Amino acid sequence: MRRIIFCVIGLSLFAGSSAWAAAEDDDKNVRSSEKSSPSADKKPKETAKPLTDAGTNTGSNLGTNPGKPVAANPEVASELKELRQLVQEQAERLRGLQQRLAEVEGEVAASKPDSTSASASATDALQPATLAESAASGELLAGAQPGVTQPAAAQPAAPQREEKEREKKPSPLYFEIGRAHFTPGGFVDATSFTRTTNIGSGIATSFQSVPFNNTPAGRLSEFHFSAQYSRVSLKVDAPVSDSTLLTGYVEADFLGFQPANANITSNSDPLRLRVYWANIKHDKWEVLGGQEWSLMTPNRVGLSPYTGDVFYTYNEDPNFQVGLIWARQAQFRVVYHPTNKFAVGVSAENPQQFAPASVVFPSPTFLTQFDNGSSATNTPSGSTNTAVPNLHPDIIVKVAYDSELMRRPFHVEVAGLIRSFRVFNTLVTPNRTSTITGGGGSINFNLQLIKNLTLIGNSFYSDGGGRYLGGLGPDAIVKANGTLSAVHSGGGIGGLEWQASRRYMFDAYYGAAYFKRNFGALPTAGSTCNGLVGFSCVGFGFPGSANTTSRAIQEATFDVIPTLWSSEEYGKFQVITQYSYLVRSPWSTQTTPPTPKNAHTSIVYAGIRYILP
Repeated sequence: MRRIIFCVIGLSLFAGSSAWAAAEDDDKNVRSSEKSSPSADKKPKETAKPLTDAGTNTGSNLGTNPGKPVAANPEVASELKELRQLVQEQAERLRGLQQRLAEVEGEVAASKPDSTSASASATDALQPATLAESAASGELLAGAQPGVTQPAAAQPAAPQREEKEREKKPSPLYFEIGRAHFTPGGFVDATSFTRTTNIGSGIATSFQSVPFNNTPAGRLSEFHFSAQYSRVSLKVDAPVSDSTLLTGYVEADFLGFQPANANITSNSDPLRLRVYWANIKHDKWEVLGGQEWSLMTPNRVGLSPYTGDVFYTYNEDPNFQVGLIWARQAQFRVVYHPTNKFAVGVSAENPQQFAPASVVFPSPTFLTQFDNGSSATNTPSGSTNTAVPNLHPDIIVKVAYDSELMRRPFHVEVAGLIRSFRVFNTLVTPNRTSTITGGGGSINFNLQLIKNLTLIGNSFYSDGGGRYLGGLGPDAIVKANGTLSAVHSGGGIGGLEWQASRRYMFDAYYGAAYFKRNFGALPTAGSTCNGLVGFSCVGFGFPGSANTTSRAIQEATFDVIPTLWSSEEYGKFQVITQYSYLVRSPWSTQTTPPTPKNAHTSIVYAGIRYILP
């Protein structure tokens, strides 16, 4: 390739110098002929003879008539003709060489992208010589033949122009309106999922609802197809100044509220808002407002709000993995970046005190003071979503550090959570409000052990933070005297993610969530609580409680994601496969008939996904 480029440059320089040399010779010939031949105005004056009476010139014929031009020098005319032919031949030859160079550039760009810059440099070197020669030949031919149209200067090759236009765009779908930069995104997802028990929760697994094998649902399997996890997104960047950037981002899927007959005929899965926020970044500060992943959710990089920089596994299951600390909710967030590696953030987020149906209250008056089932918005309990008397926003503080450990990328973060709970106690006289404050903490990291193999570790422990473990257990309970008491809970994930090659991705995760029992005895005639006659149990996890009261839930997952086809211009085509083994252990098995020690199920997802470029 280098030889071709050097040959083209040499030819262009030789052709340009030949054209200039010919032009200089022509100028010299023209000037010498002008000096040797007298002008038409001077000749009649020097050679005219006296006129006769008849007015005729009887002098010698060596003179010239004043009205006729000087006869052209045959030798000069011949040289000009040959020069014109030579310049035209050289211009045609250069155009041919330039076309050949453009073809070679296209071939090299397809096979060796790194050589594109060298080819472009050679073309840039060739163009000035071509333009100079065209200008020189235009001047010569214009002087010789004013009425003849000259060949136009060589134009840049079309492939070069298209390549430069592509370089300006971060995505083929990218477009601009004014100073705003729009980048659409998303993917089309069609998957099948099979479970060895009939959980019945749709494409997103309800981990806390795994049935026991002594029930009809526990003896039946389920199979479904779904395209609900398909996703659309749009990012808009608007540079306000050199130091200020305004960004808006919206992301949605099709896992919204389903009508009663959704899976019978139309399968009209409604659009669901995932995240929708605006962020303004000025120097070292960022301010974000809108619905976004909770600041408690682990990050892969810094404190970035973008979905791709948040850790939520590569699982196909829309409920991700047991043990993941996460939420998507309305919030107001401020982040400060003291250095490029260090970030500190604080967020005020939407609270929701949560106590599922596995919690027994001492009075029905407490039922509407907790969100006790909004995960199923088509049930009557969904009406309690907005009736919860939250006291103040959940406050989250997080610090993240990105560096290298043993020359490998390393990310570590520490987060803290403060929450408050409030109920109106009707069991005492006079009635009064009961309020408590709870909290939790999280330490998360990811480390690249070897090239493309990343170790993941997340942990969480709280006193009243059950909602952030996927809502698998309660935040708090109401004791027999009507006062609040927080439930201790913890969870985490450990895993490996391996990009084995450009086409194959493997990952494995193990996650667990634990909820400590918290109960008391309420005086009730004819009842027994943990051996106490005349009392009934209230709270969570007491002996004899429903088998929906989960003590621990564990999940092991293995994913294989082959990329069948990939193009920067047209996107990716992937196969998504996931296998999970899920175990749920209740606090009590004292039921009739007796409850097995554990409920377990195997889950298989297999689907295809087209990712927009």
